Amino acid sequence: YRELRISNTLSSTGSNPDSAGMLRATAGSVEERDEEQEDEGEEELRDGGVPFFVNRGGLPVDEETWERMWRHVARIHPNGEALGKRIRGATDLPKIPVPSVPTYQPTTTIPQRLEAIQKYIRDLQYPSLMDIAKEMTREALPIKCLEAVILGIYLTNNMPGVERFPLSFKTQFSGNHFHHIVLGVHSGGRFGALGISRREDLMFKPLEFRTLMDLVQEFDGAYRGYWHTLRKVKIGQYVSHDPHSVEQIEWKHSILDVDKLSKEELRRELERHTRDMRLKVWCADHKSPQPTHCGPHPYNTHSHTHPKHVDVI
Repeated sequence: YRELRISNTLSSTGSNPDSAGMLRATAGSVEERDEEQEDEGEEELRDGGVPFFVNRGGLPVDEETWERMWRHVARIHPNGEALGKRIRGATDLPKIPVPSVPTYQPTTTIPQRLEAIQKYIRDLQYPSLMDIAKEMTREALPIKCLEAVILGIYLTNNMPGVERFPLSFKTQFSGNHFHHIVLGVHSGGRFGALGISRREDLMFKPLEFRTLMDLVQEFDGAYRGYWHTLRKVKIGQYVSHDPHSVEQIEWKHSILDVDKLSKEELRRELERHTRDMRLKVWCADHKSPQPTHCGPHPYNTHSHTHPKHVDVI
């Protein structure tokens, strides 16, 4: 391409000797422009030639990624280089508030601890699993409903008096289905929940529900307030308090088709699941070797697949 441009310039100058200097100057400028274009091409090739960047290195953002982003700004913004220097050199930028991981006094009650955990989860905002939870607390990452469940498990691992279990819902509204999950909790003979949602009444529930049925009905009533029909409830088993446990989280030990069950049938199924969860705790405490008594319910055991974690509405 370069030779073609020089050849065209030569043909246009003819054999005039006075044109020799012009030819040399033209050839030199062509080479300089080509070198600049090659440099820009290498820069775009190195950065992928994309209109924006996706950080693949995780958080915190590493130095190389930052530099690529600033080079990109300098290239596409009209005042990119000056803008980058102004922002990077600023000393009066507002400090981003980072919520503190909750700490407790020995006298702090279980309900108060759960409320502090819920406030921390909520302050992170909406937008191995234990390693993910640790990184969320370290980097104060925005979270969604499934991450809130994992974080709730992580933050209650040192509370042996609190049993935790996944509790998820499938609802229908205007022909579409929606999925949501919270962390059910049980302590002192009462049920509650931790979680996050765009809706105030579809996440935290204090420890004040006497039965699992009462807790599910509370969520059902909240859904009806948004014209959602509850179709399915999936309930997992109690989650181990050992953060190093290799035991898989049983996300859906029981799957209940709410619209196919009468209220009394739903109550019986939830009572059966509650007994199953208590049996699991008893077996863990007594390390029972008898699978007949401590195995899962033969008719409601489901695979340990990862749950859908699309938030509700």
